[in-house]
Amino acid sequence: MDNYKISDKKLGFGLMRLPKKGMHIDVEQTGRMVDMFLDAGFTYFDTAYVYVGSESAINKALVQRHPRDSYTLATKLFVSAAPTESFAKKEFETSLRRTGAKYIDYYLLHSLNDKNYEKFDKFNLWDYVKELKEKGKIRHYGFSFHSGPELLDKLLTDHPDAEFVQLQINYADWNDPKVRARENYEVARRHGKMIVIMEPVKGGALADPPEKVKELLKKANPDASYASWAIRFAASLDGVLSVLSGMSNVEQMADNLSYMKNFVPLSDDEKEIIRQAGELFHETHSIPCTACRYCVEGCPAGIPIPDIFAARNKQLVFGRIDEGNADYAALASAGPAAGDCLECGQCENVCPQKIKIIENLRECNKNFAERG
Repeated sequence: MDNYKISDKKLGFGLMRLPKKGMHIDVEQTGRMVDMFLDAGFTYFDTAYVYVGSESAINKALVQRHPRDSYTLATKLFVSAAPTESFAKKEFETSLRRTGAKYIDYYLLHSLNDKNYEKFDKFNLWDYVKELKEKGKIRHYGFSFHSGPELLDKLLTDHPDAEFVQLQINYADWNDPKVRARENYEVARRHGKMIVIMEPVKGGALADPPEKVKELLKKANPDASYASWAIRFAASLDGVLSVLSGMSNVEQMADNLSYMKNFVPLSDDEKEIIRQAGELFHETHSIPCTACRYCVEGCPAGIPIPDIFAARNKQLVFGRIDEGNADYAALASAGPAAGDCLECGQCENVCPQKIKIIENLRECNKNFAERG
C-alpha cells in the first residue's frame, strides 16, 4: 500500500467482543487493555459501524486518552444496514463522530458476499471511499470478505485500487470447503494485496478446541495456550498486515501479548502439528458459529441465535450435556427460544459463515425439548 511499511507487530485489537459490565461495554477494562496493547508496541484497532457500542467505547478508551499518531484505527461501512445510498454514505460520518478520531486510517466496505456485493456498486460506494481518501478523511481503503475465491478474484480485478482485503483465516478453515480460506488467501496475494486476518481463533472455538485437538497441542507444547497456536498460524503467513484478535478481557490481552510481542513464526514441525489439529477439529461435529451476532440484529422474533448455538455446541463438541441443557433453559426462560423461529431467512442472508440457521434452530429445538 502507498506509504506504508509492514510492521513486525502484527497483532490487531479486534473490537467486536469487548468486555461487558452488565449490558454495556466495560470502558474502564477496555482502557486497561488499550494501554497494555500500546505499551507492547502494537497500534492496529479494528471496529465497525455495526459493532454495537464499540465505536463510542473506543473513543473513551483510546481516542480521548492517547495521541492520534500513536495508533491506527479501522472501521467499516455495512451496506446491509443501509436502505438508501445517502444512508450508506452517512455511516462514515457517524463512525467519525462516534470515534472522535478526526480521520480513519483503514476504511473498509464491510462483509462483501455473493448476496450483497452488487449493492456496493449500486450505491456508488467504491467511488465514495476514493473521494474520502482524496479529501484526507481516510488514509487507506479496502474491504472485508465472506465468500469464495471466484467472487474475490472478480472484485479485485474490477477494483484494483483496493489497497487491502480482510479475510477469515484460521487453521480450522484453511482447507474447509465452505470457507475456502486458503484459496481466498492465494487469490488476494496473487493480486498483490496485503491481508488483514479476522477470526484467527474462529470466534473463540480454537481457544477452547475439542479434546483431541487439546491433547495434540498440549503434547507438542504444554506451556502454549490454545489461542497462541491459532494466532501464530495466521501471523506466520506472508503478506499479513494485521491479525485481529477479538479480546474480551485483560487476561486474553496478556496471553496474546506474551507470544506476539516478540513474534516467532511457526517452525516446520509446528506447521505439521497445526495441519493435524485442523483435521482433528473437523472430525468433531459442531455448529460453526463465530458469534458475530449479525443474525440477531434483524431477527423479527428476537432469538439469541449465537447463544443457543453455543449451548448446543457444549454438547456436540465437549459432551457437556447437562451444562448445555442448563444454558438453554436459562435462555428460554428469559426470552425467545429456538422454537420461536419464523423461518423468514433474514439470518441466513447475513450469516458470514453460511450456516443453515433455520435447520440448526429446528435441531436445537428438538434436542432441547427431548432432553428437557
